[in-house]
Amino acid sequence: MRLRGVAWDIDGTLVDSEPLHHRVLIDVCLSHGLDLRDDPVDRFLGVHIQDVWAALAPDLPKGLSGAAWMEAIQNSYVARAQELCQIPDAVAVIRALAQAGVPQVAVSNSGRQVVDANLAALGVAELLTTSISLDDVRNGKPDPEPYERGARALGLPPAQVLAVEDSATGVLSALAAGLAVAALGLPQPGAQEISGLRDIPPMLGVGWA
Repeated sequence: MRLRGVAWDIDGTLVDSEPLHHRVLIDVCLSHGLDLRDDPVDRFLGVHIQDVWAALAPDLPKGLSGAAWMEAIQNSYVARAQELCQIPDAVAVIRALAQAGVPQVAVSNSGRQVVDANLAALGVAELLTTSISLDDVRNGKPDPEPYERGARALGLPPAQVLAVEDSATGVLSALAAGLAVAALGLPQPGAQEISGLRDIPPMLGVGWA
């Protein structure tokens, strides 16, 4: 079936945000007495923030609520958004697809504040139909709900939408929702591995120099 729309993951797919997420996580947890400085950067790659909290809560102060911890994470991230860099060709590819009339949506496992900060850093929000954040769904990735909502926002059958992902969690979500999936540098069953975002326009029949 011909692909007619694109659903973009954001963190690690459009913006190189994982290092900032990791630094923010370290700083917020350290302020509450939990030292994660020896943790690998990808320990929570693509993981729902509520699952991150569930994993760390036993080692955090008993009086700290999940809501307060998550708010501190989001506020710190937004305040440091100037540290973000785009994944190579992200902005150019989004602009090329928009110029070709391909509808696009962002589908993220991050909260609304983080999603808006990421898209503002890229300067592409106006080129997207909308964005789906963790605050907009009952169940985040790997549940299919985020990508189901993304396809509906584009007004397209899921099979006609290409999800672009960099995590196994996101790939599982998109496949479960019935989307085609391009996995950025990530061999995953059911997904087409791509080496860079420049591979995306030809998959939608869009010329790319």
